[in-house]
Amino acid sequence: MAFTAVGIALRTQLTFRRPLVFCVRKVRYSGSLAAVDLVAEPVSKHEGVFGRDNKGHEWKKLNSEVLGIETWMISKPTRLVLNGLRKKGYEVYLVGGCVRDLILKRTPKDFDIITSAELKEVRKTFVRCEIVGKRFPICHVHVNDTIVEVSSFSTSVGKSSWKLGNNFSKPSGCKGRDYIRWRNCIQRDFTINGLMLDPYAQVVYDYMGGIEDIRKFKVRTVIPANVSFVEDCARILRAVRIAARLGFRFTKETALSVRELACSVLRLDKGRILLEMNYMLAFGSAEASLRLLWRFGLLEILLPIQASYFASQGFRRRDGRSNMLLSLFSNLDKLVAPNQPCHCSLWIAILAFHKALVDQPRDPVVVAAFGLAVHSGGSLSEAVEIARGISQPYVPSFDELLEPRDIDFNDALMDDVIDLSVSVKAALCKMTDQFYVSQAMAKYPEAPYSDMVFIPWALSLRVSKIFECVGRGMERGCVPKRGKQIDYESLASGSLKEVQHLFARIVFDTIYPPHQNREKHTAT
Repeated sequence: MAFTAVGIALRTQLTFRRPLVFCVRKVRYSGSLAAVDLVAEPVSKHEGVFGRDNKGHEWKKLNSEVLGIETWMISKPTRLVLNGLRKKGYEVYLVGGCVRDLILKRTPKDFDIITSAELKEVRKTFVRCEIVGKRFPICHVHVNDTIVEVSSFSTSVGKSSWKLGNNFSKPSGCKGRDYIRWRNCIQRDFTINGLMLDPYAQVVYDYMGGIEDIRKFKVRTVIPANVSFVEDCARILRAVRIAARLGFRFTKETALSVRELACSVLRLDKGRILLEMNYMLAFGSAEASLRLLWRFGLLEILLPIQASYFASQGFRRRDGRSNMLLSLFSNLDKLVAPNQPCHCSLWIAILAFHKALVDQPRDPVVVAAFGLAVHSGGSLSEAVEIARGISQPYVPSFDELLEPRDIDFNDALMDDVIDLSVSVKAALCKMTDQFYVSQAMAKYPEAPYSDMVFIPWALSLRVSKIFECVGRGMERGCVPKRGKQIDYESLASGSLKEVQHLFARIVFDTIYPPHQNREKHTAT
């Protein structure tokens, strides 16, 4: 069985996330602060401050072209839906996080459309369209293999149970269509998600002070944070996800409420928690998400096993150091992006693999051979031969790795690799055992009690298949992935070969970092 050399097969480093830079047309400054300061000045009749509410939020209209938003940045399926509704005479806007990401020159995870059309009118406009959801109905418009979500102003009004009362008042001069847009924006979770873009008039509407918070790199709730998180505790996890992905900070009020209401996420449905965790760990900001979860006391609630690892390492809440778990996810982040995510089976496999090493540290060569065997579809003999030939330095600071030792015979090394495979599958079982999870933080009585298991049994079986190929004779019938190119469509759908391929690359680059090898050659 041909197996590409380690240095070729597992070394390509891909970075997809773009820098946090505002690119303003006709302006030479590239710094984000300078860019936003510039666009705050009115340059046409469509721009400027038109009013202010009683919370101090300025009601602004800004030219989207000056903000650097161009039509080609909006996905083709989204443009088709926008055009289809506009041709029928309806108002259409992009709203939420996609507008924020377009301003930040980041690739949006998805595009949300809101329209003046009723949902039944949206359904009549497109052949492949259905209305989904009972409490908050929206339309799913199918364009080829893409689903574009469309909501209506008529159904979005009144979503929030929180009353305006004395805390919010309509900005002065906010009438007619502006009032309808404003009412929708105040029901958003965060100010930076409360932006609305008319792609035809080239206007961004900012009623909540979202542009100012982008300029300050802040995550701020639209309504008081303690009220917002009580109303919907899933916003706590969304706040972490957004801050991690953008590198933003919480406002003081938001940070305080995240800490105080962290335990409320236990009320969420397990499927919802899995969804939110996948958004954090599969889209290119896993390391930052884990750091924030730990910093704000959420890790011991959602992932008690991993929280006990942080605690045992003496990791402080604001610790800037790294460890093996963070390094594994840092290497995952280099290979995925918001528009090129991985299947959740990959990051669950990484958690199980790391747990196995925490329980029983291993020789770096054994770990390397294990990763190579997973990559090659179970060819132990070939994996062992390649692992023995590795001459580059490993990371000695990881407690999960033992001092290298001489393993005289390939059979002995193969046995160690198979034993590691068994341990990984056992760790996966522990992660889905509610009682085991509940005892993970038992050494730390100050930690909140949590027996949270959000990984369903069927998914754990799927993850286990990643490692089933590692065993004597198991390589028969297994065809490994060829080449270095990542098939992101297959990766997102959970293709076994693609997941195994990335798992091996992540493990290898964590144990034997490429930069460490370069430093060795430079020193020589």
